[in-house]
Amino acid sequence: MINDWGRTAINRSLEPAGRWLVRRGIHPDAMTVFGTAGATGFAIWLIPTGHLFAASMIVWGFAMLDVLDGAMARARGVTSPFGGVLDSLCDRIVDGAVFAGIAWWAAKNDRWIIVALALICLVSGQLISYIKARAEAAGLRGGGGVVERAERLILGLTGIGLTGLGVWWAVDVALWLLTVGSLVTVGQRIHTVWASAREQYGAATGRTDRTAALEPGEPSRDAG
Repeated sequence: MINDWGRTAINRSLEPAGRWLVRRGIHPDAMTVFGTAGATGFAIWLIPTGHLFAASMIVWGFAMLDVLDGAMARARGVTSPFGGVLDSLCDRIVDGAVFAGIAWWAAKNDRWIIVALALICLVSGQLISYIKARAEAAGLRGGGGVVERAERLILGLTGIGLTGLGVWWAVDVALWLLTVGSLVTVGQRIHTVWASAREQYGAATGRTDRTAALEPGEPSRDAG
């Protein structure tokens, strides 16, 4: 949902840091793994133990390295298919750790609705990413939607961060928004894949929905 202008602005702001790291011989894949290990470890450690504000700040800092590795790859002038797969895999690991950590913390505090919402966000987040990956593997469109990875992290970490500062209802609001938004996004992506498949079928066969509905040899009823 974050627009292209915002993504472009963030990427450009990180270009100098990306070039600096590449000049020192650091590989983008190493940055990806480092950021993932840090974000995952601190999420599993700090969130369940109730250090919510610290968790939100530290996990966000490590998660931002995921953006930095892209700047490093551009600085090297080399795109790596393996790097793309590794990046996507690591994104799923971090997302899972954050929402599993929230569910764990909520269970320890007998907040069972939050447990359920966190688990729905975890599963739907993985599903949102899978729909896109599976669609693109089949040559179809499958992206877009109101909640993508950036929104999941921003809302999830903001919710626990504010809760850690004493705004007890912040995590409730954040997870309700994420749950509804994620389920809507699943529907949006499924519709995008369906529409893309229909367009692909029409381009390959020259048939539209209207002509496909006619029986072989049945004349069209269109006027003119």
